[in-house]
Amino acid sequence: MIKVNLIPVKKRKKQKPLPTFLISMVFVTLVAGAVLAYLVFFFSGRVSEKKAKVRDNEAKITELKQKIKDVEDFEKRNADFQKRKEIIEQLGKNKTLPVKILDEINTLLPPGVWLVSMDVAGDKLNLSCTAFSNTDVVNYVDNLKLSKLFTDIYLQESVQAQVSGYSLYNFRLTFKVKA
Repeated sequence: MIKVNLIPVKKRKKQKPLPTFLISMVFVTLVAGAVLAYLVFFFSGRVSEKKAKVRDNEAKITELKQKIKDVEDFEKRNADFQKRKEIIEQLGKNKTLPVKILDEINTLLPPGVWLVSMDVAGDKLNLSCTAFSNTDVVNYVDNLKLSKLFTDIYLQESVQAQVSGYSLYNFRLTFKVKA
């Protein structure tokens, strides 16, 4: 007997092998993905290092700005102290000047002349004096002109006056003190 099978038989399809192109593209994609993942990790690490370095540098800049401000404040205070020191030294030098002026005026004062008043304005002096004679006035002016401490001696006026029956000469002088 012959058997006839009327049920259709399902044919199995042969599996086609994967194309090499597809395999190679998957492999290249995986390799490229791995390389890109490595590059992302590598560069993100470098970026974070650079950001940390920038923060450190900004902190140093802030610290250095504070130091610069401190140095500028110190220089400013030092300049103020130098000015004060110079003023104190100048005052120390000048404190002997009035004594020298009075001593020189007294030394040069001839007999018969006396000092009535003295005004000092900076380096300029005004003297009001009284003398017994006009010769005494001239002698005093000549003595002042010979002085190494005084310059620009000028006799402003000389007026004869009668006081208690005596003839006296009132005169005024202006001159400058040498520096």
